[in-house]
Amino acid sequence: MTSGIIGILQFAIDGVTAQQNAQANNIANLSTPGYTANEVSFQSSLQHALDLPGPATARLTSAPSVAPPATNGNNVQVADELVAAQKDTLHYETISESLNAQFRLIQGATGGSFQ
Repeated sequence: MTSGIIGILQFAIDGVTAQQNAQANNIANLSTPGYTANEVSFQSSLQHALDLPGPATARLTSAPSVAPPATNGNNVQVADELVAAQKDTLHYETISESLNAQFRLIQGATGGSFQ
């Protein structure tokens, strides 16, 4: 993870994107017998890295879902996936706006407009 607020926000947007991709893949395999849903996590690793003094590394982790499987062996919980996808969309928009605000600050500080 790159230090500085822009590096942190970039890591966060990459993490949310990975979560969205996993959710889309899980939903696409909703009817695939034996499919095990995948979950991506980065928030606790990012928080831990931010809490440490000095440079630290945060990581994306991917793991199979522990949700119980249906009779066909598939454990995708479509309602949970849809709720998570909506939350991640809101997180993505918030992080993206924060990145844009940082770039506007840099532009203003270098003699451009803050708008």
